[in-house]
Amino acid sequence: MSTSDAVLVVNSGSSSIKFGVFDASHTDPALLCKAQIDEHEGASRLVFTDPAGRASFALEQAEPDASPDRLFADVLARIEHHLGERLRAVGHRVVHGGREFPRPVEVNRTVLAVLDALTPLAPLHQPRCLTPIRAISAIRPELMQVACFDTSFHHGIAPPVNRFAIPRHLERAGIRRYGFHGLSFEYVAGRLADISPEFSAKRTVVAHLGNGASLCAMRNGRSIDTTMGLTPLDGLVMGTRCGTIDPGVLLYLQQRHGMSVDDLEQLLYHQSGLLGVSGVSSDMRVLLASQEPAAKEAVDLFTFRIAQQVAAMAGTLGGLECLVFTGGIGEHASEVRTQVCERLRWLGVQLDPSANTAAQLHIACEDSSVDVLVMATNEEAAIARHCAALISGT
Repeated sequence: MSTSDAVLVVNSGSSSIKFGVFDASHTDPALLCKAQIDEHEGASRLVFTDPAGRASFALEQAEPDASPDRLFADVLARIEHHLGERLRAVGHRVVHGGREFPRPVEVNRTVLAVLDALTPLAPLHQPRCLTPIRAISAIRPELMQVACFDTSFHHGIAPPVNRFAIPRHLERAGIRRYGFHGLSFEYVAGRLADISPEFSAKRTVVAHLGNGASLCAMRNGRSIDTTMGLTPLDGLVMGTRCGTIDPGVLLYLQQRHGMSVDDLEQLLYHQSGLLGVSGVSSDMRVLLASQEPAAKEAVDLFTFRIAQQVAAMAGTLGGLECLVFTGGIGEHASEVRTQVCERLRWLGVQLDPSANTAAQLHIACEDSSVDVLVMATNEEAAIARHCAALISGT
């Protein structure tokens, strides 16, 4: 490989920043090294590891609250020192692409301005996604940057699924259901196709469960329905986000409690979800280990909403043949998978307890009429593939 074909992938989530360096000289880029800043853990040292998990190099004092310019200047310098050459491009996960961006795009000032204008639709995420782009542009304006959108995978969702029951002029103004976590769902769709064409063709619901959480109903590698809508607030209960809520609640809080738009945004994005219900934590690991009744109630609501919405997705698909768990919680929390699947026994879902505990790929028992899988998602690999395609012009 020529290291001039290396791309850095920056995945800024709601509670972490993941980094990956890939060899983009092929259509299926190979991971060279990776690292993560997890704000739950407050890491003060950023360690890049190779694909086998062995430490490659470290970045000292890479604190989550370090200035973006300093952090990304240090990250670029250490990566390029490790590679021995300069990076070819940087790929970014950007949560909202709106109507304007159905596919990945090279970032310029015009693109950045359009993405910035979408911030009110994803106030928790969009600024976090755009901050690295701005920081790297200031440090290295000549370096190619690519925006890859969580909305793109759902861009083909058609009416009535993508429609709200609101006046048509508002729909024409872009108020519709977009869906998110598309890079994760895109990666899982590829994994299902790798297993077999028959698996890809199944009526499948993928549960991306993490600090942010959503479901995607898919078939033949295409998104048919999803639980998130115009913004990443909709659908499932999340770490600090409420998920689906009666809009009358918001009117009531404004009219009777005098809450402003800013107050509501703070409540819905930062004070609700698992944190709000439990009063303990937004971190599922903490809640599962807690003996507090409210912590158990938060987990119960989380799994209830997932099962409820899986059934709704099955309605869109006309049946359920495969259920996939992915994301940090979906991959690692066997108790959550157990609770969800117990609620779905009426749909023919039956787990193999030992396979579930071991988080094997296939965790359904032989009598289950629905395949149940556990898959590690890889949004960074999906972003790297898009970067490779743009670099090669394919």
